[in-house]
Amino acid sequence: MGKKIILALGGNALGESLAEQMAAVQTSSNAIADLIEQGHEIVITHGNGPQVGMIEVAFEAASKTSVHSPILPMSVCVALSQGYIGYDLQNALREVLLSRGIDKPVATLITQVVVDANDPAFADPSKPIGSFFTKEEADAMIAKGAHMKEDAGRGYRQVVASPKPIDVVEKETVLALLQAGQIAITVGGGGIPVIRQGNHLKGASAVVDKDFASAKLGELIDADLLIILTAVEKVAINFGKPNQQWLDRLSVDQARDYAAQGHFAKGSMLPKVEAALSFAASRPGRQALITKLTTAKDGIEGKTGTVIG
Repeated sequence: MGKKIILALGGNALGESLAEQMAAVQTSSNAIADLIEQGHEIVITHGNGPQVGMIEVAFEAASKTSVHSPILPMSVCVALSQGYIGYDLQNALREVLLSRGIDKPVATLITQVVVDANDPAFADPSKPIGSFFTKEEADAMIAKGAHMKEDAGRGYRQVVASPKPIDVVEKETVLALLQAGQIAITVGGGGIPVIRQGNHLKGASAVVDKDFASAKLGELIDADLLIILTAVEKVAINFGKPNQQWLDRLSVDQARDYAAQGHFAKGSMLPKVEAALSFAASRPGRQALITKLTTAKDGIEGKTGTVIG
C-alpha cells in the first residue's frame, strides 16, 4: 500500500541561482514522479537558503537607491521565495507527470508556520541573512532595529532568530488537497514565521528550519513517513574519519545517543537527525528516512538510506 509521505527537498535539489533552479527542478520532478507512480501520497516541502538570500540582498540594494524601496521584513522575503520556487517546481512536476500519463494537479501553498514569541532563539538571533555591511552601515541598521553580527572579519551581516515551529496554519488546506488526490508544495523555506496575537498572525523576523517544519507538518496531517533529502545517501558516525560507519537503521534511542555524543555536525546533519527524531518519536509506527533525492525510491523499498524509528 502507498504511504502518506512528507518529502523535504534540500538546497541541492533547487540549485544556487535562478538558472540552476530551472534545471534542478527537472531532476527533482522526475524523482518525485517515481514515488507518485509507486502509489504514494506526496506532500512536497523545500528549503530556500540561496533564494531568500538573493531576495533580501536585492531589496537591500534597492533601498540604498530609492526611498520607495524599503528593506523587506524576513517574513515577506520567505513568502516571495515560496512563490517563485513553487512556480518553477509545480510546473516542472506537472509536465513530468503528464508525460507519464498521470493527471494530478500540483499547487503551491503560501504557508505560515506559527512560532512562540518566547522561544529562546529570539533572545540570541544567530542565522546570518543577506550581504555584508561596514561598521557604519551596521550601526545605522541597528538603530532601525536590525540585529547585526560581525562575520569572521568579512564585515557585518544581519542575523535573525531560528525558532522551532509549533503549528502550521494551513494544515487543513494541505489535507484537503491530499484528500482530493492533488499534490501540495508547502512550508517552503520552513514556512513564513508568524506569531499569534489573538486572531492576528504577525510576521516574525526569523527563519524556521525546513526539516523541523516538515516534521511538524507530518505530525499534524498524520503522515507515515518523513523523507529528508540531503547530499549523502546515508547518515554516518565518525564522518570523515578512518573509522567512519554508514548507518542503515537507527532506533529513536540510538539516534538520540549518537546525537548526544556529537557524531553529527551542527551546521549540516544534526538538525536533519533531530527533525527526523522529532517525527519518528511523535507516534508509534512513524519513520523518517534520510537519503539523497536520487535514491529516495530505493530508500522507501529498504534498499538504502538511513531509517530512524
